[in-house]
Amino acid sequence: MKYFSLLQKSISLFLVLFLFSCASRKDMVYYQGIDGMASPEKSASYEIKLQPDDLLMIIVSAEDPEIAAPFNLKSISIQSPGKLDAVTGQQIMQLYLTDANGFIEFPVLGKLKVSGLTRSEVLQLLQQKIGVYIKNPMINLRVMNFKVSVQGEVNLPGTYPVASDRITLIEALTMAKDLTVYGKRNNILVIREIDGVKTYNRVDITKADFINSPFYYLAQNDVVYVEPNKNKINGAAIGPNTGVIISISSLLITLITLLITTTK
Repeated sequence: MKYFSLLQKSISLFLVLFLFSCASRKDMVYYQGIDGMASPEKSASYEIKLQPDDLLMIIVSAEDPEIAAPFNLKSISIQSPGKLDAVTGQQIMQLYLTDANGFIEFPVLGKLKVSGLTRSEVLQLLQQKIGVYIKNPMINLRVMNFKVSVQGEVNLPGTYPVASDRITLIEALTMAKDLTVYGKRNNILVIREIDGVKTYNRVDITKADFINSPFYYLAQNDVVYVEPNKNKINGAAIGPNTGVIISISSLLITLITLLITTTK
């Protein structure tokens, strides 16, 4: 009977450990409480602010292309492999590189400070300055190196280019194939550089009100880190000995079972 009692206690202990290791609903479910939230008013459209080291494509056009030509960077020709004639190479549009002080060197206009401005504000600035030379200029601006990085407990960590001018935290996590079961959903870290200073911010995506957070939309070069939960950390502490522990436990249970059988 004492062997049977020992086996019973071992099974009970296993069940207790299993139950405590299970994640609860509040740790796993996103947007909790969203049904009770008041309907928000329509918010203004989010726009990123330009930063140093941004690569910008700016194209100026007008009814007469010749008038707009001086305000555009010239395309460069990339020679195709095995081709001696550069004319047959691929034409590549040159980009503006925002320097460390936030300036770009613009044809005709000279140095312009664009860092810290939104896309709309830069377009307005260019409209005013180019409008002195061209009536009703048409200007297109796009950030070409917009990217975000997602690290930690996600299924596909990496750096992801962004084709549009904005991306949400949820979209970035979706590109990384969502969090693993070990990801800590209530303490996601967003690292962002603002005016040359790194900022560190925590977001809880299990609470519905995070959609009103300043970090619901990500900025270019943001880093998103998903911290592992206690189960993952504890599992890592056991490390390579996990298999050995399981094998020994199985062997002990088998031996106890055999002893119980032989003593009957």
